[in-house]
Amino acid sequence: MVAVASCFAQILALVDRTDFACAVRKHGAEHAAKGFSCWAHFVAMLFCQMGSAHSLREICGGLATALGKLVHLGVRQTPTRSTLSYANAHRPWQLYETLFYQVLTRCQAVAATKRRRFRFKHPLRTLDTTIIELCATVFDWARFQRTKGAIKLHLQLDHQGYLPCWALVTDGDTNDVRVAQQLMFAPGTIVAIDRGYLDYALYHRWTLMDVGFVTRPRTNMLYEVLEQRLVPTRGAVLADEIIRLTGLHADDRCPVPLRRVTLTWAPSRLQRGPTPGGVRSRLGWSAAGPASYSFPLNSGPAFKIKEPARLL
Repeated sequence: MVAVASCFAQILALVDRTDFACAVRKHGAEHAAKGFSCWAHFVAMLFCQMGSAHSLREICGGLATALGKLVHLGVRQTPTRSTLSYANAHRPWQLYETLFYQVLTRCQAVAATKRRRFRFKHPLRTLDTTIIELCATVFDWARFQRTKGAIKLHLQLDHQGYLPCWALVTDGDTNDVRVAQQLMFAPGTIVAIDRGYLDYALYHRWTLMDVGFVTRPRTNMLYEVLEQRLVPTRGAVLADEIIRLTGLHADDRCPVPLRRVTLTWAPSRLQRGPTPGGVRSRLGWSAAGPASYSFPLNSGPAFKIKEPARLL
């Protein structure tokens, strides 16, 4: 027997069947169920997300083609479209909320034992958003544009295992800065953000709370260079400066000095060039610190949902 499991089976292995059964009993998810278990329902919807299925027909048809393999995953028969639709409408969502936290707790325990490629003395967080488009006629509450509906997912990523540690779903037109202003970080935390979170008053508040940040400045940012630091002749760092904001109202909202670092980033051997200067609050960090992140300062969003969520 070949000891090899498919990617689908490896993902399902993260779910403890005993804890899942306890959650089913806790929420009464299988009350008056006739054959279609919650586990089979979960496997079907996970197949929908991984297989990018757009309809109930695609889910049921895709599962029917691999029924022999699904038997080993605890699914005895393929659900019909009516059965799956009824389960989506009547099964309690609290079951899958409990399942999410169970899997997250297990992944966090595994991530705590893994060695990170980049070691920091303080927690490293990435804050970013992504827009999930929805049908405006079906989801009329998801306001975004006149003819389009969407929701915005605000996500905080913990680089200890690359796991989400905070998430918020809002309307598609909610400003990113307003959400960031409500967040609280422990002293010593490092927050990596993009230019969508430009708020000098927020930068000042984080600095007073001993929360470090790394971000990308706008091209029209006005500043005064207070100090030019030496940079190594070899390496990615091109410039290391201590600056003070001089723009209109910027010096009043953020009077503390900041650090501007310009570096090169090579996504491949054929491409290499200078990036816009990265701005950060910690003056004692190594200048090459931002270049060691798992995402460069000029790479756009730190994460993005490439496939829209399937809401059936």
